[in-house]
Amino acid sequence: MNALVIGTGFGGIAAALRLRAKGYHVTAIDRCPGVGGRARVFEREGFRHDAGPTVITAPFLLEELFALFGERLDEHVTLVPVKPWYRFRFADGTTFDYGGTLEETLAEIAKIEPADCDGYRALLAHSKRIFDVGFTQLSARPFNHFGEMVRQVPALLRLRNYETVWQMVSRHLRDPRLRQAFSIQPLLVGGNPFDTTSIYGLIHYLERAHGVHFAMGGTGALVAALRSLMERQGIQLRLNTTVRSIVIEEGAARGVVLDDGTRLAADVVVSNADAAHLHGSMIPPGHRPLASRLKLKAARYSMGLYVLYFGTRRVYRDVAHHTIWMGPRYRELLEDIFHRRVLADDFSLYLHRPTATDPSFAPEGCDSFYVLCPVPNQQAGIDWAREEPRLRARIVAALDATILPGLKGTITADFALTPDDFAHDHLSEFGAGFSIAPVFRQSAWFRFHNRAEGIRNLYLVGAGTHPGAGVPGVLCSAKVIDALIPAAT
Repeated sequence: MNALVIGTGFGGIAAALRLRAKGYHVTAIDRCPGVGGRARVFEREGFRHDAGPTVITAPFLLEELFALFGERLDEHVTLVPVKPWYRFRFADGTTFDYGGTLEETLAEIAKIEPADCDGYRALLAHSKRIFDVGFTQLSARPFNHFGEMVRQVPALLRLRNYETVWQMVSRHLRDPRLRQAFSIQPLLVGGNPFDTTSIYGLIHYLERAHGVHFAMGGTGALVAALRSLMERQGIQLRLNTTVRSIVIEEGAARGVVLDDGTRLAADVVVSNADAAHLHGSMIPPGHRPLASRLKLKAARYSMGLYVLYFGTRRVYRDVAHHTIWMGPRYRELLEDIFHRRVLADDFSLYLHRPTATDPSFAPEGCDSFYVLCPVPNQQAGIDWAREEPRLRARIVAALDATILPGLKGTITADFALTPDDFAHDHLSEFGAGFSIAPVFRQSAWFRFHNRAEGIRNLYLVGAGTHPGAGVPGVLCSAKVIDALIPAAT
């Protein structure tokens, strides 16, 4: 039996490997020149950059993929723990190193607000209770029937998942800086902490239980190892190839049509394309079920991303591997991004310095960086050709004045991606960085289903389907379809 996988992000890679292990002949298709989706690699003038995800928080999900074929992840990739996990730099100049042992984290909290140490312990305990339900029990469970959602309501109510992440954190912590630090996790999966259900508070315990890791050679090295595994197992790759539409006959997916008109037949089709793009553009209009049309019409999308990649002709030894650079506003800035849809003059940033762990990312005596800035998605109508140079200049000036002194004089080989690039390169609806937003009414059964509504033999993995965005989320989405798709006969 033949299976087609559309898109080779982490969700598509995992789906292809799981289908191959079930006996399918698998072909994986991607419009990009390499596998990995957003996890591609850029090289400029001797500087290397992971384009997308840089944090590995659930390595066991990757280990499972190699174990399917009797192999070990550590035979192909070296994962190293990062310490601190994140360094927060607040607008008042205060820093907070998050990660390491529990005692080290408590010592850092005590430097800012000693009374919040007990609150953090309580927050972590609450996060574990959410994790035990939201991740351990539900992340790989299909939510294709409303009854499955209803059965979870009592447990979710006991866990107070009607709260937002901000409300949950604020119940436990009093210092405004620590509240910011411990509520940013939804932003890692495209959500506003003031809107996102507190079920995403499980990320605290996930990090504590399994650590924060970096793959030596970068996320690109991890993708290369997964591609090699795919090729060893006979999975065919068709790159630089775009799928135009799904072939649907008698209510079932029977294959795909490529941009050049070529038709490929299949017994099973798995889409790792953006879920909103799939339902709005790839499924022929006459075959779009009412349920998916309603979800698409009411969809709220994640923020957009502006990502500036650059090298420096010097080394910033005091800058951590992961830095969260907080601007002067928090809630108000998120309102601008998610609700008012305006590009503000201020910002908060995530700065990635892989050379802190792996010097091979830059020439000797240099550093490699990328800085990610949450911005409104394309629904804001921003003219990025005009605004990108201005935003770049403001970001460089802000970093120059704070944690990267002298940056203006040493920056080199810089280039950027905007939401327009996400829309073009990955067919992401409205250039959203993480597909639809992780609000409650777009979670579990309310999200686009892993088994497509009303269409047999069509399955979804990736950020826009259950359980959601982030590397652990999309890897779990492949586990969901693994449970839904029968073994090849």
